This record gives sequence, C-alpha cells and structure tokens, in this order.
Amino acid sequence: MHARILFKGTVAAVAARRIRTILGPVAAKEGWKYSAREVKLLNTASGDTVKIGDVSFQLKAPRNPELVPVNHIPESMPQAVAQHLRWIMQKDLLGQDVFLIGPPGPLRRSIAMQYLELTKREVEYVALSRDTTETDLKQRREIRSGTAFYIDQLCVQCAVRAATEGRILVLEGLEKAERNVLPVLNNLLENREMQLEDGRFLMSAQRYDKLLQEHTKEELDLWKIVRVSEDFRVIALGLPVPRYKGNPLDPPLRSRFQARDVYYLPFKDQLDLLYNIGQNVPAERVSQLLSCATTLCSQESANLGLPDFPVDNLLPAVKVLDLFPMLSAQQLIQRLYPYEAMLGKEGRNAVEGVLSRFELLDGKRQSSPRAVVHVEPGHDTNTGQATVTLNIADKNITFQVPAGARPPRPPNSSPAFISTPSHARQLAEMMQSHLVKDMCLIGAKGCGKSVIAREFAEMLGYNTEQIMLYQDMTARDLLQQRYTLPNGDTAWRASPLVSAAQEGKMVFLDGIHRVNLGTLAVLSRLLHDRELALYDGTRLLRWDRYQSMKEELQLTDSELQDRCIFPIHPSFRVIALAEPPVLGSSSQQWLNPELLTMFFFHTVKPLTKSEEAAVIHGMTPNVPNEAVEQLLHLTHTLRRTNDPTAQSLASSLSTRQLLRICRHLSQYPEESIAHAVNKACLSRFLPSLARSSLQKNLADCSIEEHADLAAEQKQYHTSVVRDGVLTIGKVSAPVYSPDEKMKVPDVLFYENAQHMMVMEDMLKDFLLGEHLLLVGNQGVGKNKIVDRFLHLMNRPREYLQLHRDTTVQTLTLQPSVRDGIIVYEDSPLVKAVKMGHILVIDEADKAPTNVTCILKTLVESGEMILADGRRIVSDPLEAVARPNVLAMHPDFRMIVLANRPGFPFLGNDFFGALGDIFSCHAVDNPKPHAEFAMLKQYGPDVPDAVLQKLVAAFGELRAMADQGNITYPYSTREVVNIVKHLQTFPEEGLANVVRNVFDFDSYNKDMREVLIAVLHKHGIPIGAKSTSVHLAKELPLPDGKMTGYWSINQGGSPRRKLLCPTESHRIDIKGPVFLRVQGYPLERHESRSMSFTEEHAHWQIPMNEVNIVCDVTTANDVIFVATCNPVALYSMREQADTLHCIELYDVFPRTISGVWQPFITVAALGSPLQGQVVLHEEQSNTVLHVDLVTGAVRRLVLSPGKDEETERKTSSWWNSKDSQAGYRMCREFAHKNWLLFYKADGNQLDVLDVLEGQVHTISLPINLKSVFLVAEDRWLLTESKTDRKFLLTKPMHMGAEESGVCQLHTISEEAVSTGFGNRTVMEPAAPQEVSSEQLPNENLSTALGQKIVSPNRLVCDTHTYASVVVGFPDLLSLNEVYSFKRTSPLTEGRGPDMFFGSSRSTGPAKRVNCVSLVGANQVVRALPPTQVPLADIYPKDITPPTTAAYLEVTDLNSKKVKYIPVPRTTSMSPYTVWISKVSDTDVVMAPLGTGGVVTVDMGGYVRLWETGLDHLQRSLLEWRNMIGSEDGRPVQITIQRDSGHDVTSPKHGKIDATNAPHVGGNQWAGGTGGRDTAGLGGKGGPYRLDAGHKVYQVSQAEKDAVPEEVKRAAREMAEKAFKQRLKEIEMSEYDATTYERFSGAVRRQVQSLRIILDSLQAKGKERQWLKNQALGELDDAKIIDGLTGEKAIYKRRGELEPELGTPQQKPKRLRLLADVSGSMYRFNGVDGRLERSMEAVCMVMEALESYEHKFKYDIVGHSGDGFDIELVRCEKVPKNNKQRLKVLKTMLAHSQFCMSGDYTLEGTEHAVMELAREEADEHFVIVLSDANLERYGISPDRFARALTSNPQVHAFAIFIGSLGDQADRLQRTLPAGRSFVAMDTKQIPQILQQIFTSTMLSSA
Repeated sequence: MHARILFKGTVAAVAARRIRTILGPVAAKEGWKYSAREVKLLNTASGDTVKIGDVSFQLKAPRNPELVPVNHIPESMPQAVAQHLRWIMQKDLLGQDVFLIGPPGPLRRSIAMQYLELTKREVEYVALSRDTTETDLKQRREIRSGTAFYIDQLCVQCAVRAATEGRILVLEGLEKAERNVLPVLNNLLENREMQLEDGRFLMSAQRYDKLLQEHTKEELDLWKIVRVSEDFRVIALGLPVPRYKGNPLDPPLRSRFQARDVYYLPFKDQLDLLYNIGQNVPAERVSQLLSCATTLCSQESANLGLPDFPVDNLLPAVKVLDLFPMLSAQQLIQRLYPYEAMLGKEGRNAVEGVLSRFELLDGKRQSSPRAVVHVEPGHDTNTGQATVTLNIADKNITFQVPAGARPPRPPNSSPAFISTPSHARQLAEMMQSHLVKDMCLIGAKGCGKSVIAREFAEMLGYNTEQIMLYQDMTARDLLQQRYTLPNGDTAWRASPLVSAAQEGKMVFLDGIHRVNLGTLAVLSRLLHDRELALYDGTRLLRWDRYQSMKEELQLTDSELQDRCIFPIHPSFRVIALAEPPVLGSSSQQWLNPELLTMFFFHTVKPLTKSEEAAVIHGMTPNVPNEAVEQLLHLTHTLRRTNDPTAQSLASSLSTRQLLRICRHLSQYPEESIAHAVNKACLSRFLPSLARSSLQKNLADCSIEEHADLAAEQKQYHTSVVRDGVLTIGKVSAPVYSPDEKMKVPDVLFYENAQHMMVMEDMLKDFLLGEHLLLVGNQGVGKNKIVDRFLHLMNRPREYLQLHRDTTVQTLTLQPSVRDGIIVYEDSPLVKAVKMGHILVIDEADKAPTNVTCILKTLVESGEMILADGRRIVSDPLEAVARPNVLAMHPDFRMIVLANRPGFPFLGNDFFGALGDIFSCHAVDNPKPHAEFAMLKQYGPDVPDAVLQKLVAAFGELRAMADQGNITYPYSTREVVNIVKHLQTFPEEGLANVVRNVFDFDSYNKDMREVLIAVLHKHGIPIGAKSTSVHLAKELPLPDGKMTGYWSINQGGSPRRKLLCPTESHRIDIKGPVFLRVQGYPLERHESRSMSFTEEHAHWQIPMNEVNIVCDVTTANDVIFVATCNPVALYSMREQADTLHCIELYDVFPRTISGVWQPFITVAALGSPLQGQVVLHEEQSNTVLHVDLVTGAVRRLVLSPGKDEETERKTSSWWNSKDSQAGYRMCREFAHKNWLLFYKADGNQLDVLDVLEGQVHTISLPINLKSVFLVAEDRWLLTESKTDRKFLLTKPMHMGAEESGVCQLHTISEEAVSTGFGNRTVMEPAAPQEVSSEQLPNENLSTALGQKIVSPNRLVCDTHTYASVVVGFPDLLSLNEVYSFKRTSPLTEGRGPDMFFGSSRSTGPAKRVNCVSLVGANQVVRALPPTQVPLADIYPKDITPPTTAAYLEVTDLNSKKVKYIPVPRTTSMSPYTVWISKVSDTDVVMAPLGTGGVVTVDMGGYVRLWETGLDHLQRSLLEWRNMIGSEDGRPVQITIQRDSGHDVTSPKHGKIDATNAPHVGGNQWAGGTGGRDTAGLGGKGGPYRLDAGHKVYQVSQAEKDAVPEEVKRAAREMAEKAFKQRLKEIEMSEYDATTYERFSGAVRRQVQSLRIILDSLQAKGKERQWLKNQALGELDDAKIIDGLTGEKAIYKRRGELEPELGTPQQKPKRLRLLADVSGSMYRFNGVDGRLERSMEAVCMVMEALESYEHKFKYDIVGHSGDGFDIELVRCEKVPKNNKQRLKVLKTMLAHSQFCMSGDYTLEGTEHAVMELAREEADEHFVIVLSDANLERYGISPDRFARALTSNPQVHAFAIFIGSLGDQADRLQRTLPAGRSFVAMDTKQIPQILQQIFTSTMLSSA
C-alpha cells in the first residue's frame, strides 16, 4: 500500500521528494538506494549466530540473563536501523568502542539496546550528568560494620563491573559530564587497563593470558591483577556539541571511539511507522505532519535559531490523532513544539510559514476538545485504567487512560476547584496527552498550573507526589541519596520520584525551568523508556518488559527483586510545571531540543476576564462586585500591553495574588483597592518608571488612591490587650497561649502610627491564614515590627537567618556525625512546623532564589520532603499511619523579611521569585511626625529642634535615595542611634554625633558634598567651629533725650473739637471666582550651617525673573508675599516644605507694553478667617478677598457708584509722580478683621469690617498724608503738605446706634524748654512708623533709664533712630517725647543704581521699610548701603560686600545700633525703575514673631532674621550645643584603682627639690595617682596641685592643621599631572576649562551611575559553589562519602565557567538621539536647553567609558538638515576629554548653522528600526527633543506609535524646554513611563539615570 501511495504523485510523495532533496546528503550517504539488509538468526552447531546482511556474530550464553535487554526490537525493523546495527556489529567484531552521535531523542539508545538484545549481551547503563564524578565510574566505598570496603557485588561501579564480567557499558550523555571526569576511562578504552582504588589492577585479556602461562592464578590474585573480559565493549551515546549545549569531547577521549551519525529515521521509514499507528488518520495528514517536522529539523531552520522539532514524539501524537481524527493538527504541533511560548516574533512567523506550507494551519477551523464529560473506573479494576469520555466537535468519544489507585472522581465535583471553560478545555486536552506521554504545563507564575495539575490527578484517582526542583539540585537528589543505618552502615534511600514510579503515583516536577539541564538528563531514560538504573545497582524496568523477562527466565517477583530488578508501575506519570522561557534571554531559555523530546507541552494561558471573575466569585463569595470589576480591569489592561514594564507589573497581579486581594477585601470591604494593589506590586520599591506606570494605570482604571493618609494616621493606631483579646487599630484577634513561653520575643518598641498601620495590615492577613512577607530598606524596623507583633499575639518564634551560602539542606536539616552515624538535627523551619511556632526568616533576599523557592510547596500545599527522607504534610489524617511523616501544626506560619530588590542591596529578587505566594507588606521609614514621636521616646531630653532637624535631613536623604541621586538609603535605625547617643551624652554636639553615620561616606568626595549640603540645608552645622559666630558689629546709640511734648487739645481749648460725620453701608461683593492654588516644593535652607549669624533660614520663591516683589506680611508663622508683574500671591509657613501660590493675572491683566504698574498691599486676616487675605491695589483701589485654601477670589466694592470714575487712567510711568495719587490700606488691625482705606490727599477714611461686610466712611475736615492706627479706637493722622498731626478718637463699636461721632483732636508739638520759660515749637516731622502696641513696662524703663509705668508708643521718623512718646495715646495730657537723634537725617530715595550707575529720582518709595518690635525693644529698618556708616562697620582694608540692603537694628535695651548686611539677590527684574518705586532698597520687610523680621528681596529670596537679643542668645546656645563643646584640652585617661591603703590624713607632702615626677606612694607633693598628698588624680589629698609635669599643650586646632607647604606641594603635584595629561591628549587649557563646564555639571550623576554599573558588574561576577572539590568547605550532601573515605567531598567558591553552547552575553545597545535643531540654539538663552543636552551627551559618554563590553552606544543628532547626523559612532567612541569636547562642539556648531525644521519623528522611527536589526541583549533609544512638535504638525499619537513601534526596543522621550505647557500635554498622551518632561533642565541627568537604573540595569 505504501509503495503505491508513494508513486502516485500524492502530496506525501511530493513532500518526500522535497525532503529527499533537502536531506539527501544528511539522511543517508548513498541516497535512498539502500540494498535491503535483513537480520537473520542462524542455529549452527557451534551455537547461535546472528547475521545482519553479510556480517555474522557468534552468540554466547549470558551469565546473568536478567541483565540482557528485552522487548526492544520492533516487529518490523526499518532499513536505516538495520544499517546501524550492521555497523555496530562490525565494530564489535573488531573489538572497537563506538560512539553514536545524533540529535536528541531516544533513537540512539534504542538502537544500542536493540543490538544488545540481538546479541544477547548484558548491559551496564550509566546516564552521565554534570554531577557524575570519578567514583561513580570506577569504585565507590560503602561502610559495612564500621569499616569502609570497596564492595564488589553491586557497588563496584558499572565500568569495572562491565569490564570484568564482559558486559557492554552504555554511557549516555557524554556532553553532560564535567570536563575532566571522563579521562578516567581513557586507559580502559585504549588498553583495557585500569588501576582501581582498592589496589586491584584491571589488565587486558591478552596480557593476562600471557602472564597466566608463566604464573599461577593464585599468584596473579595475590598481586591483585584482574582480567578484563575480551567481550567488554563501550557504546557511548552523545549529542554533537557545538550545535547543542554541553562540553565538547576531550580529544584523547574522542580518538578512542568510532563514531556513527544516527540521524532521525529516513522519511520513508518514519512514514511507514506512522501509517501503522494511525490507521484512522488520512494518509495525507500524516505525511504533512512528518514533512513539517522534517523541515523544522533542517539545517536552515537551525540557522534561524529554531530548536529541533522532536520527531520521535510524532508517534504518540499520531496515536492521539488516530483516536481523535477531527483534532486540529496545528494544536497537536503546539503540544509537541510550543513555538508560541518559546520563540520570538520572527521564529513564530517562520514556524507558521512552514505550517501553512503544509496546510496545517487549521487551528481556527478544527475544533478542540471542549470538556471531560465523565470519568469512570476501568472495566478491569486491577489494571489501573479509567474510562474517560471527552466531548469534541459535539461528539462524545470514550477511551481508556492510565489511572491511580484511588477511585476516579467525576469532573467539577471539587469544592476547591472552580471550573471555567478554558480550564475544562485544558483538562480535556491533558486527557488526550495523558493517554500517550508525560506532560509539561507552561504558564506564568500564579496562573493556576498547580491547581489544574492537582485537579487532573484527582479526577483520575491518582496519589500525587510534588517534587520542588531547585537550581543546584543534583542527579542524586532526583534519584537516590545515601544515608546510614543505625549500626553505621551506609545505604541508599530511593527518592520520592523513584518510589512514586514503583507505586504508580503521579509526580509533579515543579519548577523544571530552574533545574540544570545536565541534571535533568538522568530522567530522559525514565521518561522515554520507563527504565532506570540506580546508583546502588537497582534496575527499574517498564512493566511489559518486566513481565516478559519474568516469563522468559521463569523467575518469581521475589527472585527478581533479589537480583535488584523492579517493575515501574504502568500508571506512573510525570507532569512537569514550568514558567515560560524568557525570550531573548541567554540564561532563561530552558526549553531546548532535548527537553522537547521528553514531554507533551500544554500552555496554561491566563484566564479571560470573565473566567477570572467567575473564579474569584467562586472562591470568595462575598467580595464586593465593583472591587472585582476594577481589579480585573486593571490587571487585564496591564496584561494586554506589550510594554515590558507593564508586563512585569502584571506578573505581580497573578490570579493567585488577585484571589488573595479579594479574600482580604471580602473580609475588610472598607479597604481601598489602590492600597491592596500597591501592596501586591510593592509599589513603594518599584523603580520610578514602573511606579509612574502603575499610578497612571490605576488612574486610568479610576481606582482612587486614598489621599487621606494623614487623617488615617491621626486616628492613632494603638495596640490594646484586654481579656485575652488583642486589638490593633480596628482589628482584633485572640491572644495565643503557647507551651514554650521563652520563645515569645520581647523587644523595646515605641509605638508610632505608621508601624501600627503596618501591624494592623499584618494582623488582617494573619487572620486570613496568610504567610507574610515584609520588604523594606535596611534599618526601617522590620525585625522590631515582627517581634512586637509576635509579642502582642504571644506567639513563640523560630528564627532563621539566611545568607549567600544557605543551601536547601541547611534550610531544612543540619546533618552531623555521632559515633559514625549520620544524625539530622531539625532546623528552625522543621521545629516551627512541628510545634506550630511562627518561623521568622530574615534576610531572605541574601540566599539564592533557587534555595528559597523550596518554600513554595510548603506555603502552597503544605508539603515538603526533608533530606532525611521524612516528609511534611498538611493533612494530619495522612500522617497517622505512616512512618516518617510529620503533620504540619495548624498554627504554623511563616513571616519572611527581605530587603527591597535592586540597587544598592543587590540581593536576589526574592519578591520576584516568590512574592505572589506571600501577602506582601512594604515597610518604610516612618513619616516625619511618626518618626519624630518615636525619636522623642528614645531621647526624651534631646531638644525638639534637634530632633526636627534630624527628621527633616534624613527625610530629604531618603527622598534622594529614592530618586537615585544617592545610593545608600539612610534609615530610621541610624537616626535612632544618633538620638540614643545624644540622650546619654548631651554635651556632645549633634554635628559630631551625625558623623557616626556619615563617616562611611567621608572618602567619597561627591557623596560628601551632597551630604554636607543636605545637612547644612537643615541646619545641622557639620564642619562648623563653635568659634565661628559672625554677628554684626554693634555701634553705640546716642543718648536718648527728652526732646519735647505732644499736647492733645481738648474741648476747652481755643479751637473747638472737630466732629467727623460717619455713614455705613454694606459692601457689594462680586464673585467668587475660583482660581487654581498651586503647591510648589519649598527648598528651605537653614543659614547657620557653617557660622552663626542673625539670618536663620532662607529660600527662593519660584517666580518668573521679570516679576517684582512688592509686599510681604505675616500672620503668626505664615508669610504672605505679593508680586505685581504679573500679580500673584504666595503663602508659606515658616517651617513648612511647601509653598502655595495663586496667580491673579486674570484679575489684573498686564496692560499693553507694561504701561500700568499695579502696586499691591496684602493684609492677613485673623481668626475665624485664618489663611485668608485681603489684597489692595492702590491705583485702581481694587480690594480682593482671597481664600488661599479653596482659591476663591471675591471682589469687594467699597463705594458703589464711584467704581467707574476710578477706572485706570492710561497714565504712563514717566509722567510726573503727582499725577497718580494712590489709595492706601492700613492693616495694623487686620488680625481683628478690619482694615482702613484712604486716598493720599483725600479727606475721608473707609473702615472695612470684613466679618460683618460693612463699610463705615468717616469724612474729615483735613487732607490726609498718612494714617497710623495707634490703637483700635485712636488713630494718628498727618495732614498733607503741613505734616501737622491729629488724633482721631472713635467709639469702639462703629455699628452701635448710640455711638456718637468721631472726634478729631489736634496735636501740638513743643520742644523742650530752653530754661528761659519760652518753649520753641517743634518742627513737625512726618512719622514713618508708629507702633500700634506699647512697649512693655520693663522695656520702657530700660529704654528711658528710669523706672516708669505708662502708656507709650514707639515713633520712628527720618531724624531719629527711635522716639518714645510717653502717655500717648491714652492720656490726653502732655505727652513727653524721648528721642535718640541721628547725626544726619535719612534721605529719601536710593543710591546709585547697581545696574545703570546713575541715581534716578523717582520720588519717595511706597514701602517704608521700618518695623518696630516692641517685645524686643527694637526698631528695624532696611536701608540702602549709601545710608549706612560703612567706615565704622568694616575695617579700612576690607571692601564691604555688595548687598541688597542693610538691616539697621536699633536696640533700646542695650542702647546699641547694628547693621546687618542682606545678601544681594541672584536674579533681578529688568524693571529697575519700577522696583525703585516700590522700595528704597532691594528688599521689603515685615515683622516675624516677637523678635525677628522677614525680608524678601526683589529676586524673590525670602530670608528670616532674628534680631531680638534674647532670641539670639537662646539660638546661639542651641547652636553651640549642636556643635558640641570641643575645648582644646587634652583627653586624660584615668584608671581608678583601689590601692588597698586607707587614707590617713590629708597633708601637703614633701616637696621634692628636684621636682621629679612621682606616681603614688603617699609621700610627695605634686604627684599623680597617689593618696593624701596634694596632686592630681589621686584620692584623699587636700587640694589639687600641679607641679607642671605635663608638657604644655598645643591647641587641638593647631595640631589638626596641615602645614601650608604640604598643601601647596599637593596642589602643585595635581596641577602638574593635569597639565601633563592635557599635553598627552593635545588639549589646550582653554579647551579643558570649556569641557569642565559641561563635565562638572554632571559629575555627580556620572559618579553615581558608574557606582551602580560597577556593583552590577560585581554582582554578575558573583562566585558560585563548585562541588566535588578536593579542598574547601565540607559539602553537607557528601558527609557519608566523607565517612567512607572519599576525597572530593568539599565545595568551594569559584568563577563558574559558562556552559558551552550557551549563547554569548551580548552587550546592551543604546542610541541617544540628541536634538541639534535650530530652535535649540535659538531658545538656549531662555532655558539653557542646548547646554543641557550637551551635558546629557557628555554624561552618557563619561558614564559608559570603559563599559563598552556591556553597553554599545552611539549618539545621533536630528535637525532640519536630516535625522541621522552622526555625532558618535558605536565602534569609535571618544576615549578622552578632547574627543568628547569635539562631539560637544559639533553639536553646538550644527544647531547654529542648520536649516529649520523638525525630524524628531523620522529620527525616532529610523533609530528604532535600525537598532532592532542589531544583535544585542537589549535595545534602548533615548530621544532628547524640545516639545515643539505641534509647530511642525506632528501629532502626539504618531510620536507615541514611533516610540512603541517595536516591542524589542525600549524607546524613551525626554522633552527639554517647551513653550507653555506643550510638554505636559504631550506627556499625558504618551505611554506611561516612556516620556519625561525636564522643564528645569538640571533634571536631565537624573532622568537619564532613572532610565538607566530602572530598565537597563534591571537585568544587567
């Protein structure tokens, strides 16, 4: 039939022809024209002969017939096999050893076994693995009754046994054995000689027989010479290396073998085999399948990087197809060759191309099985079969499959398994595969592989055995381990896998992707042939082979067992579980051709959304629906994207993790979903890119974060234990009563809100039965929290500390030897499991993940197998009858602690490997207020200010560590240690004590600069000396004299009193309009970091440089600053770190060409309107009420109707100053919520009562110049032009009806009498400032030098430093005026302008910067430098500093005046004339508290000053305490000893004439350490007497100082080296400084990037354990071998050679796309964007220097001239500064001269495309561009498509510079984490660093 088909031109024939042409030369050397070989068995007289073709072989009767293979020869033997057998026979006759080489699969082994069966030869089979040692091949010792013997029967190793007995040694997997193991066999192969360890010598048959002629057998036995049988042969089976992974053959070994290529069977033979099996399958489909398979094994497909197709698996596949002819071929091929899981995009396309070529792409058309309908026990109960019915294509098909010992269970009847359509389909497909082969389930972690496998086993009634595989698992761990019997003899214990094979269980090999393939190879014979040879000589045979052997040899079971032969149960099956191979990664591509031959593969896809919802609702019935919906929406959004960041987040949200979240939510429905998701992803410790991506996705799925954290922390979480119930926060749990009290931890713990919240969360999960994982930086209190938690719950703890060298054995058991017997001590883990304690595993990330992953089975299924053969099970019923089984105590729990993944801990990613089987909690440093409260408990006596500073400084350092600017995350532990030290040694300064933490960094210059900057910013004066106090120089104040009287004219005076009519009306309110209140971070710097000055803090307001500050006011500790160009209002607290700003540009638009210059005054209102202000613009008289919390702005119209007439006149600012008389606001009583308005030269006052909404207008008979509210009901008015003063008295409550009218009293001023009785009238001077409160009595008395109690006011004018009017305003009698006169009055206006030189007269300024501080008895003025006596302040030879102003502080207590310089502003608005109208100096000022002022200069720099003497003294004391008392005295060491003598009586002692030093002795005066006499350091002397023996002291400072010439020499040396280097690279010094400008700006980032790269490189080179060494540390696993006297029982650390055949580690590929377009040059002046890109380029070049092997980078520019302007080629990167500078110069020149236009998009697309073509580990494109895309019509989504056009290339965009909010808008439309806006271009280096650290370095 076959011949007929092949010659009728069918598809099969066509395919056969095609394959023949492809494979002709490979498949057979002589084409297909073999003359048929036949195998004959001839019976002759001399015995049986086997004849193959023309070669015949004489048979011998085997001595051990049970060792001859049976049942290997098939009924019809393919020709190709016959050819191979003939060749082996030839070699056998020649006495040569053969090597069958060929692709993976069972064919070579099967041919060898067929030959042995044919020739009736006994076999010794050895599967070599990477764990095979010399002893495994030669001889192994065993201990028998206390002595080590080389025992001959079984345990002389296979090779020796085979040689002496004349058997055939089959060695499989030569490429797996480590390099120098196999040469042991060289001599045995070549000369048939070998020296054995026990002193015997194997000798070849010929030589032995020669010797036997000369000597007797007894002599030879005495000489220990053993004859090697002439029938001994070796058949080696191996893969060709290099095509496959492994070690190449050693040349000497290779030369001793004859090789034969055993390729897959020829097409025709294979086709015949398949036809025989698949009778029901159309012939065409069979040949299509085979053609497809053969094509995928061809050389061409190997060149594409496709693994070989497992051709041998076609047989079982066709069996399935025979039963289910309607099954889709494509799905079948997926099971044999899971190309979608293991290949990249190109590979998948190639495979699908082949499938469609052979018409096998029928996955869509053909149906797959839908579900298992029912499962029933088999007809014949003892065969272990079950009858299964599947539903496929609407038909039910019933068939028999192997089943377990228990009765099968119908599908969908398990309460713990929620069936979904995809699961049902999966189980049905698994049933089909189960019929013929072992399976492997591939799926991401947490997607339900174990659950499906368990359900499958349950359905078929299997007992299961779960074996957790780990990386350094050895072949012995898989098969057999040694142990000692109670009498000390060594024996072998079968592993769970072997016993399962004998008992017919189903084995789950969990984590097959972890284990080394060299180890897994020992299973290939078990999986392919169901045969196994064990170390102790036991052989396991396939059931049918065992039965036929039994019949043939007529032996009983027990006889066979005596001969160590056992059957493998026919029901035995293996299901392997694995995670999908990582595409493109060299290390994780575990699915190789060899493994493909072992299993059928089923991929477990993540559930669809609806199925996952069904599972969640099934498992947690009462979880809120909405929560599930939101969670699934988020998870599936993340799973769908092809962004690797999102993918990694999705892996943290596996089905398992979602179920855990839902269990939590169903129990605690009030919890926020965002909190649960953040916990599951550990978002606190994600790289910043991933974190922003997660936040964006959460927001997109409308999952709200609780912004109410502060409120949550306010409901203070405490822990209470009452009546045996523990309550933390809102969660309660019963307190445990333990048996072992002493194991309950007890720890010093100070509660704080944040840690209590973590504990509350932990308790919730604990009650749900979860095991906990706490992740955090070092020193954040993980251990403390856990210990406290267990202490509160009263739970005993077992503690296990992991480290780099932890092995699986040490985790579970500690072996030790007692009296020659191995005894296993339980590890804490086993104890905890037995006793029900809590196991705390610390530093879990330090142990290799392959070790910790064995915890998975323990957590998941409660099962674990220990090294001594015992097993832990979760079900106590299972443990009852069985020995060696421990039941897990129901109270057992695990709490695992780990550091966060990534830099700088560089642990192993425990969270990544096992995070989803624990409930994760991120532990962070406590928030500032919680940390403060905690520190206060550690240091109750440490001043609060010190603690605040520490908390703030460390908070900032941690933030910097999170952003990646510094590498070490400073933790609470360090702060606590500082506070403990300060508590015990309070006189040691803070500045000294913090060095205990920061001295680690003292040798890293950049790090030190960062740290000092931060500490100084928060006022920790590290490095300051207690002597550096730089307070301003004090000058004496002229004596205060009484200069005259003010008399207030009353009713009886000649002028009658003037009554002023008032009227009231309600205000008209317009609004409110809600404007945006923006928060900005405030960089507050403490100013006393290096020296002590009056200034104590300063910061910059984030304002535009053309803006002008025009007012500042304070209310309690809030500072309000107003600016007028554009109008804006800023508010900030004195201590806070944020500042709020509201832009009022829309209310006061800037008019054309800036003609109208608004001028704003601010008044801060008091309770109950705190945080609200009134703004007054004095030209338009606009009054606004602004609420800075809500952003509501209301306009208050004071006088309705007059609004229109005061419309702005278009007056220009060069008009005469009189043309615009402004309105003024008096705000002295703003805190009482009323204000007063008047117009200069006007004659009415408007009093605004803000709370009542009333305006009271008072008409006056005079024209006003100024108004001072000296008290609430008394106001001082001055008349314009004449400067005469009036006092207006008014009733307290304006609104009251009976209130009369306001009265106006004139004040006449008289000078003091000259003694002749006539008084001169004083010249009236307009006061600048009158205090609204009086001086306290003691201040008044001190100021006037006499004891006095009286009402008073401080008055300031230009002629005096200060005046005190005594009695004013309450006493209407004569009021005395005491003045401190100036020598010359202050002049109006400012000095010469610092920008334009000339002084401009612009009239008097609007702000009189004069403040009276009555509490401190001071008047503070801000004066321009011209008004300050600089000659008195500074010595002659010192030039005064350039300043914005001087603060003149007149102190009436000390009668001194001092001038404090205010530093000059850094940036200055160009509108200097406008500024000069605002203030005489460049600052405006307001009082702050009782003893200080705040100044704001025109550049927006806020400075806080302390001027009050008491305040300064207090602060100086604090400051000195912080520095610590370093007096220069030497430290003396005193040892107190009790001399045993009593003190007699004190005396002076004798005087030694020579004055020699005396120590002790009770005799001499002036000794040391004695008693009774006068001296030092003794006891009982009358007084201290120093006889001057200590050499004089050099001061500490002098000793510490390095001599000047040494410093000079060091400097010269450095300069010389620098010049020499420049000379070498031919760089001029000018070029060097130019380059330094760019390089210096990014030095810190370069440094930190290089640190990270270095440490990653170090991590990559971390050494591994090398096993089987002759020296090193004892390997626990080899203790028994040590007992028996083996040498190679040690392990040591060493560099692990990469396995041969593993792909080379390729470098990462980076392209930086720099924008060098014209706009970069054009706008560089505005925001420095070009310079910043040059810095960024410089940074990349410097950071990656000398890492070219890891990062291949090039830099390409894009501009209007094109999109690929080459700046740096990847093969020619700049090596020194000169070459790097050349690149930067090219960028500058190009952007200066290029055409306009934008090629960002094309450049990005081109770069992504070009990079994708290159071979690299990972590809990165970073685009630097300005966000000017809209101008060129480029839409953001096109740009987004360009960035994500190829999933292999990670592309990022950094927008530098943008006009308006272009960049922000763009960023919102681009994918999360792919774009950054660097508005302050200083961030570019940081952003690059972020990209590098979070993506590039994730797998570097």
